[in-house]
Amino acid sequence: MKFKTFSNGKILFTSEYFVLKGSLSLAIPTKYGQSFSFSENDSGVINWKSFSSNGKLWFQCKLKKDNLECITTSNHNLSNTLTTILKSARQLNQSFFSDILGGNVITKLDFPISWGLGSSSTLINNISKWAKVDPFELLWSVFEGSGFDIACAESKSPIIYNLNNKNVVIKKIDFFPVFHKNLFFVHLNKKQNTNDSINFFFKKNFPKSIIDKLTKLTYDFIECEKLEEFQKCIIKHENIISNALHLKPIKEDLFRDYNGEIKSLGAWGGDFILAAGSNSTIEYFNSKGYRTILKYKEMFHS
Repeated sequence: MKFKTFSNGKILFTSEYFVLKGSLSLAIPTKYGQSFSFSENDSGVINWKSFSSNGKLWFQCKLKKDNLECITTSNHNLSNTLTTILKSARQLNQSFFSDILGGNVITKLDFPISWGLGSSSTLINNISKWAKVDPFELLWSVFEGSGFDIACAESKSPIIYNLNNKNVVIKKIDFFPVFHKNLFFVHLNKKQNTNDSINFFFKKNFPKSIIDKLTKLTYDFIECEKLEEFQKCIIKHENIISNALHLKPIKEDLFRDYNGEIKSLGAWGGDFILAAGSNSTIEYFNSKGYRTILKYKEMFHS
């Protein structure tokens, strides 16, 4: 038996944090993602190898085929998470692994893991296809999270995503701004722990008016035809999140002299930010020491 698949990474454009409370969000699958392959043998073990975007082996372990317990590993924390995911998949589909004698799994990211584009969500989605289980059920059996990243993993186009009491609504849309050449994705070199951010958020209560405002803003972003309109939406969105969570907007914190607008993407304080401004944007961030800057077409399919 041989099996191969691929899942897309993700960027959450709007309603970070509040997508967990039911706010409508705009999310876009990235060009980058994670591949997965399995080839069967009769070894009685699952030999797992994970490779980084530069081709280096960054994680490996051997698992007993029968009980999915770890035999050897290069990282105990990662192997514990992996076995939890695989055991959850088996609970969701009890025939998973029943007719497999052993085999080799190879996963490969085509983006640096520090980018935060979904190393976990792409893995879970790939395993769900391998195990023939619902990816959202598998996600929520192991992690907290809205599931927008799982929706992106299987989508070929931008989506509007809504979560309400674990009921998922996904609508594929056309979203390719005419001013896309003025949109840049800047990596801050500060990887965020998604689960920590979610736990922080769940400890707080918020009025429904915030959710409604972010839902409206999501539609406003999608309907923008000019860069100036898009920048105004960014300002409104950053202010809403800032006031609700008592966090300082990234532009105010680090980039006060930038002549465009900046939006946090996902958990505030790490991974990528979106800079909307002139062609001098790349030069500006380079001067600040930031070297990983992607244009819109480099991040997403057109």
